[in-house]
Amino acid sequence: MNIKPLFDRVLLEPKESEKETKSGIILPTAAQEKSQVAKVMVVGKGGDMDGHKVEMQVKVGDTVLYAKYSGTEVTSGDKKYVIVRQADILAVLD
Repeated sequence: MNIKPLFDRVLLEPKESEKETKSGIILPTAAQEKSQVAKVMVVGKGGDMDGHKVEMQVKVGDTVLYAKYSGTEVTSGDKKYVIVRQADILAVLD
């Protein structure tokens, strides 16, 4: 399945959650926090949204930090993705 986000939406592939603490303690699945870091896979075209011009600030391949409870989770094949609005992306990470 090919996923193409519309308008100001971005398709993200979240990084895996930490399965182990820095001190080596293995975390059970229930204790693992959802990752907020993701790789940008596809970017919508932007355009006019509610009378305002939206320019896309992120590009494919960027690593970004996005809001914790934002977006819609989708599955394509065996991969999990999140579709978020560009406004839900908090920062581009280097």
